[in-house]
Amino acid sequence: MKIIAIGRNYAEHAKELNNPVPTTPVIFMKPDTALLKDNKPFYLPDFSSEIHYELEVVLKVCKEGKHIAEKFASNYFDEVGLGIDFTARDIQGKHKEKGLPWELAKAFDHSAPISIFLPKNDFENLYDLNFELKINGETRQQGHTKNLLFSFEKIISFVSQYITLKKGDLIFTGTPEGVGKINQGDKLEASLEGRQLLNFEVK
Repeated sequence: MKIIAIGRNYAEHAKELNNPVPTTPVIFMKPDTALLKDNKPFYLPDFSSEIHYELEVVLKVCKEGKHIAEKFASNYFDEVGLGIDFTARDIQGKHKEKGLPWELAKAFDHSAPISIFLPKNDFENLYDLNFELKINGETRQQGHTKNLLFSFEKIISFVSQYITLKKGDLIFTGTPEGVGKINQGDKLEASLEGRQLLNFEVK
């Protein structure tokens, strides 16, 4: 499986990092070694002093597809969950200045904690989903899928023009504004439509 992530898919997040609002999806990838499951603790790496959290709605691909038309894209995922795109912001900043790829800032081990997944049919409208991240009991991020710049179907169609999607692939769909640094001892809790799906500690 592979992890495909969408950058700058909420306008206010792009603005808070002083990035232009994109006109086509911004894509990057993480390897399967980035996964962190079952609410296991996240250990701060020693190569960065500025690890940032980015809460995202995650889609699970249910069948193989390429060159998928947008009108059929909803048939290619059947479950949704939450994930955190941990980012070494200090490393990312240096690489962006030099026009270098982001992999060292985005793809490191355990940089993609994921929750359990829920059937998408559990939700009446996938573009009316609230999701929230609390750190030490304080709300840090609140997102709503109505504010996506690129819909789930647009993302799937766009990615599949370049990269074949396979069953089990995960698509991180972008983070809302409110990103920030994590610290040792922090407790992260994330919920989707009021249901807590993530609850883990930073060590």
